[in-house]
Amino acid sequence: MKKIFTLGVTLTMLVLTQTTTLKAQSDEVIIKETIMTMFNGMRKGDSTMVRSAFADKAILQTINKDRTGKAVVLDAGLKGFLNAVGTPHDQVWDEKIEFGNILIDGDLASVWTPYEFYLGDNFSHCGVNSFQLFKGENGWKIIYLVDTRRKDNCK
Repeated sequence: MKKIFTLGVTLTMLVLTQTTTLKAQSDEVIIKETIMTMFNGMRKGDSTMVRSAFADKAILQTINKDRTGKAVVLDAGLKGFLNAVGTPHDQVWDEKIEFGNILIDGDLASVWTPYEFYLGDNFSHCGVNSFQLFKGENGWKIIYLVDTRRKDNCK
């Protein structure tokens, strides 16, 4: 009887571990899809597509240098970003990213994505995006995005 109980507990733990692992893997896939929706919308100049990746009160910021070379945090604003994406422009905005760490705890995810940004075929700048996402009624949505921007020390 003790062997049957031990086997039952072991099987239950195995099933729970596998279920948790599969859930985390499927969340990672959906998180990546959410982020790629934003970048694909940028490439297409489709602000509606970009908007669909964000939560209603998302915060966007960038870390850059001011004229004196001092590091500053600038508020970008979702509305301004969406207006810029949706305004017709001659060149495709192509941000090429690599997915770094994806950390998930319940309904919060943190994602690190080094990138290179191109205007059409011309390199513009590089840096890193740091995304915070929330899983709510509408699935995974970006709630916070901050990036760095530089023209040197890129790949």
